[in-house]
Amino acid sequence: MSWSLPPLSSYFALILGYALGSIPFGLLITRWAGTQDIRSIGSGNIGATNVLRTGRKGLAAATLLGDALKGTVAVLLAGWLIGANGALPAALGAFLGHLFPVWLGFRGGKGVATFLGVTLALAWQAALVFAAAWLTVAFVSRYSSLAALVASALTALAAFLLSSPQTGLLLLILAVLLWVMHRANIARLLAGTEGRIGKKG
Repeated sequence: MSWSLPPLSSYFALILGYALGSIPFGLLITRWAGTQDIRSIGSGNIGATNVLRTGRKGLAAATLLGDALKGTVAVLLAGWLIGANGALPAALGAFLGHLFPVWLGFRGGKGVATFLGVTLALAWQAALVFAAAWLTVAFVSRYSSLAALVASALTALAAFLLSSPQTGLLLLILAVLLWVMHRANIARLLAGTEGRIGKKG
């Protein structure tokens, strides 16, 4: 079996996705709003959950939307510029850019919103599965982190069944990375100390 390097267009899509994914919406939005540096509170990451710790729900919602849309835009833009072969590398790049933005010393968010954003562009049916699973688990358990973990795993499976094996495999890789980024949350879930939605302290 012969093996060859991916075409140059795939590397371009990966870099394009990374550039868009690394835009730190949580940091930018909170800075524009005049709040304290989001990296100095809570978990220190730049995602919507940590922005919510400022007490500004509107800022958290804006961060969530921005982090999701940058993943969607990266995939759609790469597909428009390069073709279908650019979509998966762009999705991977956008997710890695959010997790490890070079501008912030490679310390970014945990990837939930961006995972949803790239899924929406790659396989909208699987994105619906993510939304349904997240809402169900969050409603029953009141754990946002558990909802994200379950939803990401089910989304990868849904993509295998509803889209393509390639898309399913990529989303499985992204789900594994998302779980790794949530390792502290997993430890707290197992210890029974994870914070619940709507509960302070």
